[in-house]
Amino acid sequence: MTTLVTPSDLRARAKKLFDRDARTWAAEQQTDVVLDVPLRPPTEREALDDLDRVRQWVDAWRGVSEDSGIELEWVVRHWSRIGSQEVPVRAVLRGSDSIARAAGEAEGWRRLMARLDELRGLAGSDASGVLRAHGRAISDLDGADFDRLVHVLAWLRENPESGHLVRELPIRGIHTKWIESRRGLVEALHRAGTGAPGLGLREPSPLIRIRALDPSLSFQGLTDVSAPVDDLAASTIRPERVFVFENLATLLAMPDVPRAVAVHGGGHRVDLVARLPWAQTVTYWGDLDSHGFAILNRLRARGVDATSALMDMDTLFAHRDLWGTDPDPNVGVFELLTPDERATLQSLSAEGNIRLEQERLPWSYALERLGVS
Repeated sequence: MTTLVTPSDLRARAKKLFDRDARTWAAEQQTDVVLDVPLRPPTEREALDDLDRVRQWVDAWRGVSEDSGIELEWVVRHWSRIGSQEVPVRAVLRGSDSIARAAGEAEGWRRLMARLDELRGLAGSDASGVLRAHGRAISDLDGADFDRLVHVLAWLRENPESGHLVRELPIRGIHTKWIESRRGLVEALHRAGTGAPGLGLREPSPLIRIRALDPSLSFQGLTDVSAPVDDLAASTIRPERVFVFENLATLLAMPDVPRAVAVHGGGHRVDLVARLPWAQTVTYWGDLDSHGFAILNRLRARGVDATSALMDMDTLFAHRDLWGTDPDPNVGVFELLTPDERATLQSLSAEGNIRLEQERLPWSYALERLGVS
């Protein structure tokens, strides 16, 4: 028998459609959405094969309440053996409200619509893209947190260049963790409403870790420090050699080197390295993989004169037995690599997206290549 579409099937279809598209409907204020579902009624032969089932199916549709929002189309079938029978052939849900009701999401839909309407007053009438992108996060906020979001956006609009730290914001219930966990949402809505690229807040200077490999370059006797990058940038030290290492273990293992400093600079930390006036010419050693080369390229893009170490073809193929596999290689275009570096990167891909991590290399081999053995 043809699969009969039941009221439960229609509700499941409505739920699937709602989950997929409701945030778009709300953001774009779409109210004319239609879900049109053919019910695939049986033929006379199919009805005769299982008459009880067909009767139950028809009764289920007759039991759909008038206030459900479901429009049913019925037709009379003139069957020679069963006689004339009225059967449902189509169910239609007109409008996002009806679809939400059938999906069992009426309350959540009203809440989402009300919240986005309120946010439009702060983010502007052209904020549909932002509201659509962040619709789930907005919907998932509990009532108290949504009220806090509104208060934060209103305060930032009135104080666009406050220069406050998050801890200083005079908004009840707002603290650093609250802002940081929702920063993308707050910044997107604030930018949509004001055009401002940031929140106008004062950010604490991020920490960066360095080791003075020569005691004469220590910080009042301290040779291993983590300090705000702005403070380190203001330091009067003038090293003759600066090493930047992706791996912290490498930083900690480095021996004394005259007039040298080592900086932990993997990932996004290379942006901090670029803020150090005394670290504008460096030797960079990262993992021999696509991500290591991406960091090297990023460091150079920040204006740092970076020479790579142990990221060459000789090192790669001399340690074939130490290779691993990169499960998620970076496929970006790194325009600031040298021809030799680019060739090594291409070899990583050609050999099957392999990688050679810093810590796998023999330490004596590394020190010799760094010129500090």
